Amino acid sequence: MTTENNLSENEEKKNSHEVSHEEASENTVPHDEIPHENEAEHEEEHEDEEISLADALKEMEKIINAPDAGENSKKFNQLKEKASHYIHDEVEDKKHEYAEAGNAPENFSYEHPSQAKLSALVNIFREKYDTFQKSQEEEQKKNLEHRKSIIERLKNLYTNSEPGTNLFKSIREIKEEWSHAGQVPKSEFRILNNNYFHHLNQFYQMLDLNKEFLEQEYSHNLEKRQHIIERAKELENEPVIQKALNELQYLHKLWKEEAEPVAEEFREKTWEEFKEISNKIHERKSELSAAIETEQNANLEKKNQIIAEIKKLSEPSETPNHNYWQNAIRRVEDLRSEFLKTGSVPRKLSNQNWNEFKTTLRGFNTTKNTYYKSLKGSQQTNLEEKLKLIQTAKDNQSNEEWDISVPLFKKLQEDWKKIGHVPKSMTNKIWDEFRDACNAFFNNYREKSNTSTDNWKENFKQKRALLDDLKTVTDEEGSIERIEAIKTAWNNIGKVPRDKIAINTEFNKTLREKLKLNKINELELKEEGLSENQLTDKARKIKSQISDLEAEIVKLENNLAFFNKPSRENPMLRDTFIMIDEKKAHLETLKQNLHSIIAGE
Repeated sequence: MTTENNLSENEEKKNSHEVSHEEASENTVPHDEIPHENEAEHEEEHEDEEISLADALKEMEKIINAPDAGENSKKFNQLKEKASHYIHDEVEDKKHEYAEAGNAPENFSYEHPSQAKLSALVNIFREKYDTFQKSQEEEQKKNLEHRKSIIERLKNLYTNSEPGTNLFKSIREIKEEWSHAGQVPKSEFRILNNNYFHHLNQFYQMLDLNKEFLEQEYSHNLEKRQHIIERAKELENEPVIQKALNELQYLHKLWKEEAEPVAEEFREKTWEEFKEISNKIHERKSELSAAIETEQNANLEKKNQIIAEIKKLSEPSETPNHNYWQNAIRRVEDLRSEFLKTGSVPRKLSNQNWNEFKTTLRGFNTTKNTYYKSLKGSQQTNLEEKLKLIQTAKDNQSNEEWDISVPLFKKLQEDWKKIGHVPKSMTNKIWDEFRDACNAFFNNYREKSNTSTDNWKENFKQKRALLDDLKTVTDEEGSIERIEAIKTAWNNIGKVPRDKIAINTEFNKTLREKLKLNKINELELKEEGLSENQLTDKARKIKSQISDLEAEIVKLENNLAFFNKPSRENPMLRDTFIMIDEKKAHLETLKQNLHSIIAGE
């Protein structure tokens, strides 16, 4: 049968002399403690989640700026390992791309933009940790001297106590002070602890001669044991298993340090009861392991789905174009962030899952890069074709044979749109040249053709017909395209008589109503025939709205950051997430429209 004792087996055999270093028992832990696995093991495994490089560096920075930085070396080192891992992987990706481009791998050279920050954080933490260690050593030395003085007081209590000393009160104060005396150097702890319990035992042997004091001590300790047992019973129903295990560990510490000894008839009984409850709580570890396993398997399935989607994006069923790859790049970046935010997977599959993710990312980048390499040749051909169109436009920008020149310039604009992309460095330059030549022609054409009042009257009739047509638009399918066609036709009609100019205001008011009915912003309309000034004004408005939308999105996302683990499943936050998605979709449309204006598409 298990028995309890504050002294190790060796200490029981010792006489009343202090225990020397050579005599220290190898087993100083009282055998009423139940040996179990480290309680933190499951907690650490559960919290071993993937975070992004930026988040890891941010957390490291928080740690070194905290007053207790040195105490968090374990967490800091875990974050350092994660950050180093990400940097290494990203450098390897760059090296892979470098070699794929036909370069010699041994000539590869690349400094990751986050490496300098990581090194600086590590160096600062090392200095703070060294300072912390020195302060700990000093504090432990003071604690050692303090504990030695407590032992001396304990020794004097049963050897040289003055008459009238309240032994019960004195031993309570000594035990209380011992429990709060702080850590000492590990090399000193065992012998120090043995000496303390040796003298405590000697005190109780002396106290045995004074039954009144002994019964008082037994009663006090029994009461403490009963409180500990009651609290342990409550822990059996604690829903958070890890919390129950951690508190149970603390209760065992209290039992050993503050609930010894009790009367013989209660000693074994109370210990067996406490031990039985402890075993039941420890049996719940299987529940914790099962919950963690279920969560990790769900994370593994989610991460595998992300990998599968990236693979699918790497292997499009139809021949991809530039728009496909741009959308795919954005989607893969979102998937990458989602993968990193997803929690840990079963440890035995963690490396395999991570390596498959990195391999799939590299495969996507390889396929994407191959596509853009193939575009370089065609982009040069496209550049030559657009330069020819520019030259034709310049040669005819002063041509006033309208029957020939107007259809020619419309044909030039149509051909420009059909030609694919050119090298990025030339996009803006050639568009400016082509636009200037077209604007010079159409400005001259409008100036000469709109001088006729008869033309103005005809323009009014055409605009009236378009306005009447616009008023009949509903929100049925195809309405947006119909609005775009009406707006383009309107843009290509010249001036109206001065007394009829109110038709423009009426048209704009009706247009806004129809756009609102079809839930579309005016800046998202695809329209042609705009003058240079109109294009510039539209681009300016789009840029302003893009800036406003980006600010709104940042504000909404910052608001979410005030919540602990914000989730779309949270009813309070669901509308905010939906609003962010809508604004991001609107933002993307505006950016594409702005690009189309700049590229002349």
